[in-house]
Amino acid sequence: MDFGVVLQTNPPASRVIQLSKLAEAHGFSHVWTFDSHLLWEEPYVIYSAILAETRKVTVGPFVTNPATRDWTVTASVFATLNEMYGNRTICGIGRGDSAVRVTNGKPSTLKELRESIHVIRELANSRAVEYNGATLQFPWSTGSELDVWVAAYGPLALKLTGEVADGFILQLADLDIAAWMIQTVKDAAAAAGRDPESIAFCVAAPMYIGEDREHMRDQCRWFGGMVGNHVADIVAKYGTDGAVPQALTDYIAGRTGYDYNSHGKSHNDHVDFVPDEIVDRFCVLGTPDEHIAKLKALRALGVTQFAGYLQHDNKEETLRVYGETVIPALREKVTAKS
Repeated sequence: MDFGVVLQTNPPASRVIQLSKLAEAHGFSHVWTFDSHLLWEEPYVIYSAILAETRKVTVGPFVTNPATRDWTVTASVFATLNEMYGNRTICGIGRGDSAVRVTNGKPSTLKELRESIHVIRELANSRAVEYNGATLQFPWSTGSELDVWVAAYGPLALKLTGEVADGFILQLADLDIAAWMIQTVKDAAAAAGRDPESIAFCVAAPMYIGEDREHMRDQCRWFGGMVGNHVADIVAKYGTDGAVPQALTDYIAGRTGYDYNSHGKSHNDHVDFVPDEIVDRFCVLGTPDEHIAKLKALRALGVTQFAGYLQHDNKEETLRVYGETVIPALREKVTAKS
């Protein structure tokens, strides 16, 4: 299992770069960041500095979208970074949440998402692509490599992911929901004639090493609010019965408004509707042994990367314990009992 860290590009940018370097030193393979240009600093500028000051980590957005950035510009950024620093970029993409909703916009359609994935991937892999009636290719790009991982929740988005994505991003660490969604993606891949095992499966959630359960929950409750935005959309479309797991819909009944200016912040003051049980199910909290046990269970479901959010007050210690204890335990040879 690989490990990533998910950061917000809050100023000062030097702090983001510092945490990225620390993550690499502790054995993390990926550094991801939020991508909402109004709420946080421009991530692609910061990626260049992260890549310049690290040796191995792969960087990318968690996640970008087709609506707020021109697809060809997005591809050009990745191809340029790859030329400058080697092939150390990755593209996480979804329909769009905070980046579009903060401007009263709407998420992209699945058709737009599918098309954008194709255009971005082809151009950023130094290949030609048909776009708006023209054949496009970067004449300066050779040997660039970019995987595109798709963040999805709803049944149709999961189907699209299985059909076209290099990887699947699930932003919650609930075992029951992960099992259902991973299998849905694999089934869609098989139906499309793809090898399901060729797809990377990334589960992302807040990771907090500690023993004060109440404090850890309060620091990570924001995540249930953030995930609730996606769940609310799914429930509105599909209802509370049917294809969507009941565990994913039970807590939405208490959700009211949502202020994107507090999006992804530990001091978010309007996530009281998120119960303790959901925080525990969606996040990875507790002692090193508790982290190891949950991550081994996720690995058994087919998860190939865990990406931990660090929006809390225990960043350095969590990274240290992961580097010294958790990551080595998950990189041990898989046995029948693990």
